Amino acid sequence: MTTAQSAPPPPMRLRELVFGAACAAALRACARLGVADALGEGPMTVEDLAAAVKTEPKPLRRLLRALSCHGVFAERPDGTFTHTEMSRLLREDDPHSLRNITLWCTEPWTWDAWPKLDEAVRTGRNVVEDLYGKEFFTYLNEDAPESAEVFNRAMTTSSEQSAREVAALLDLSGSSSVADIGGGQGHVVASLLDKYPAMRGALLDLPRVVENALPRLRQGGDLAQRTRIVPGDVRVAVPVEADVYVIKNILEWDDESTARTLANVIGAGGPGTRVVVIENLVDDTPSMRFSTAMDLLLLLNVGGAKHTTESMVSRLTEAGLVIDDIRPVNPYLHAFDCHVPE
Repeated sequence: MTTAQSAPPPPMRLRELVFGAACAAALRACARLGVADALGEGPMTVEDLAAAVKTEPKPLRRLLRALSCHGVFAERPDGTFTHTEMSRLLREDDPHSLRNITLWCTEPWTWDAWPKLDEAVRTGRNVVEDLYGKEFFTYLNEDAPESAEVFNRAMTTSSEQSAREVAALLDLSGSSSVADIGGGQGHVVASLLDKYPAMRGALLDLPRVVENALPRLRQGGDLAQRTRIVPGDVRVAVPVEADVYVIKNILEWDDESTARTLANVIGAGGPGTRVVVIENLVDDTPSMRFSTAMDLLLLLNVGGAKHTTESMVSRLTEAGLVIDDIRPVNPYLHAFDCHVPE
C-alpha cells in the first residue's frame, strides 16, 4: 500500500525535489486522462479504472502509485484505489476543482521555458520571446490556441472561486458604481452587483476577453442593464468613471506597465476615488510554495513578478494612492484598500 510520506531527511528530500517534474507530469497525465472523474465514490480496481479511461492497467497503476505518495489518491491493502481530498480537486465536477489550473501550469510551453530559468535569472528578461519569436500572449493566441483555451478555462475557474470571497470581503454600501479593471469575464463585478442590487458596474479588459464576458453581463442577461462592458487595454487608458475601482491579479507586469495602469485608474477616478487592489503575495501567506513558483513562471513568460507586501505598498504609494487597509481575502489573495487623496 502506497501512502503520502512524512518529511524525509534532507538528502532524500532534495532528490525528491529534483524529480519535481515527474510529479507535475503525473498530475497532468491524470487530468488529461480523466482518472479522477472516472474514479467513483467507492474503491476501484486498477483494471476497472483502466478500462474506464482507456489505458493499460500496469502503467496506470504506476501513475497512481506515484501520485498516492503525495496524497493524491490512496491505495488500499487490497490494491484498489480511492479518492483523497486532493484527488477530488482533479475532478471536473468538484466545486473547488483545480483541474484546469493543473493543466495550465503544465502546458507544453512550460516544459520549453523552465530549463531556461537560469538565463531569465541572469538577464531579468522573459525567455518566451527568444523561444518563439513573439510576446507570450501573442504566441498563445496565434500559435497555441489549445493552450490559450486552457489558460482561459483556468482563469475562469480561478475567478469564479475567488469572486464570491472578494464580494463578501468588500463593503461598498456607500458607493453607487464599481469598475472591474482587467476583470476578465467579469466574475468579480457580477458578484458585487449581486450583493448590491442598486449598484451599477463596468467591466474593462481586452476586446478578445470581454467578447466572452459572462452572459449575465451581456445583452439579454439579468445584469446587462446595470453593466457597461468596455473593450480596451488598461495600460493605455481607463475610459470608465466609477466610485470604486477593483484591480485583481493584473499588476504582475513590468514596473512601467503597472505604473501606467495605476496612473490611468487614478486619472479616471479622480480625488476621493476608492481603489482596491487584490493580488497574490510571495510573503505573509500560507501559499508560499505555490506563489513563489508562479512568480518564477511569470519571470519566464512575461518578465513579470508576484509582489511582496512591501513591493505592492511601494507601487501603490509611488502611484499616489493612500493605503487604508491590507486584509487577506483567502489563503492566496490579499486586498489593498486605497483611496486617491483629495
